[in-house]
Amino acid sequence: MIESLTLQLTKMHQCKVNARLLPGEIKNGALALLSEKIKKQSREILTANQQDLIAYQNHPSYQKSFEDRLTLTESRIHSMAESLFSVMALKEPVGEVTEEKILPNGLKLKKVRAPLGLIFLIFESRPNVIIESFSLAFKAGNSLILKGGKESFQTSQVLYRLITESLQETQIPPEIFWGLENTSRAVTDFLIKQNQWIDILIPRGGDSLIEYVTQHSRIPMIKNDRGLCHLYVHEKADPEMALSILVNAKTQRPGVCNSIETLLIDQGIAAEFLPKVYSELGKKGVEFFVCDKTYTISSVHESVFLATETSFKTEYLDLKLNIKLIPGVEAALEHIERFGSRHSEAIITSDETTARFFESRVDAAVVYWNASTRFTDGGQFGMGGEIGISTQKLQVRGPVGMESLTSQRWIVEGQGQVRNGP
Repeated sequence: MIESLTLQLTKMHQCKVNARLLPGEIKNGALALLSEKIKKQSREILTANQQDLIAYQNHPSYQKSFEDRLTLTESRIHSMAESLFSVMALKEPVGEVTEEKILPNGLKLKKVRAPLGLIFLIFESRPNVIIESFSLAFKAGNSLILKGGKESFQTSQVLYRLITESLQETQIPPEIFWGLENTSRAVTDFLIKQNQWIDILIPRGGDSLIEYVTQHSRIPMIKNDRGLCHLYVHEKADPEMALSILVNAKTQRPGVCNSIETLLIDQGIAAEFLPKVYSELGKKGVEFFVCDKTYTISSVHESVFLATETSFKTEYLDLKLNIKLIPGVEAALEHIERFGSRHSEAIITSDETTARFFESRVDAAVVYWNASTRFTDGGQFGMGGEIGISTQKLQVRGPVGMESLTSQRWIVEGQGQVRNGP
C-alpha cells in the first residue's frame, strides 16, 4: 500500500506545475463538462447515495443529523451542478496582481497570487463537499487529494469518476486530482505525514478528526473546526425578529456547522420571550437544555431539561438547544469566550452601541447583528462556494473560498540593480 500511495504522490507532485499553468478557459471548460456530467448522471448518483443511506441507517451509531448531511436529492444534485457555473464566473486568481510599486532605486515590485500547491482535504459525510472543494481548488490552480468517510463511499466513487473523466476529456492531466478509494485510517496516517509532497492539509469534520490530525500531522493546516455558535437576544431586541432568526438559525438545517447550539437571553425579557421560544421551536421538535434560572421559569414544559456541565460545550448538530439567562452583554461575551468555537456568533438588538460593542469584543470568524448565523457560507457570501469554514487566524478565517486557496508572492524586475550598504 505504501508503495502505491507514494507513487501517486510523486505523480501529483510532478503535475503541480501543470495545474498552476492551466489557462482559465481550459479550467472553465472542464468545470462546464463536469456540470453536464453531474446532471446527466443524476440517477446514478442518487442510486449510489441510496446505497450509502441504507448502509448508514443500519449503523449502530446512527444519527438523524448525520443522515441529513449524507443525503442527496434531485434538488441538491442540481444545485451541485449549478454551483460550478458560479465558480466559473469568478475572476481568474492565478497571477492576479494585488499590489504594485516602484522603489526609489527603480526596482519594479508586483505582488501576485499563486496556488498553494497540493492540498489534502479530509471530510466526513457530505458528498457535495467533493464538487465544491474540487472546483475551488482546481480554479485556484491547485492539485487536490480528497478522502471521504466510509459512510459516503458509494456516492464519492461516482463523483470522483465524473471529475476524472472531465479532466481527461478536456486534455488535462488527471493526476492533478486524486479521489481516494481506500477509506482506512492507515491511509490517513500515512498521508498526513507526507509534508515533502503535500503542501496544505484541510480536515473538515468532527472534534475527533480535528484533534487526531492536529496531533499527528506534519503538514501546515487550515482547520475547519466545529461550529458551537451562539445567538444572544439583548433586552432591546425586537422579539418578533429575534424569534424569526432563532427558528431559522436552529431548525432550517440543524446538522450543519453554522446552525446555533446555544441561546443566550437577557434575564429582563426572559419571562415574556421564553414561552414564545418554546412554542415556535417546540413545533419543530426541539428539545431544550437550560440553566437553573431558565428551568425555574419553565420546568413544566415537557421538552425542557436541566443542563448538565457538558451541555454548553456540546455541538449537537441536532434539534437540541441550550438556553442560558444572563444579566447583559458582558456576561454574553464571557460565556461565548468560554464555550464558543470561534465560528459564528450573533446578537439581536435595536441598540447600535451594544451591537458595536459586541462586534468589537467577540472572538469569532463571522459576527452577525440582527441576522441568522446560517449565512456563514461561501456561496451565500458571493465566493462561489467554500472548501470549509476556517476557525483559525492564520492564512484565512471564515469561509474558505477560492482566493483563500492561493498565497501571494513578489515578482521583482530590475535593470541591473545591486544592493550596497547594510
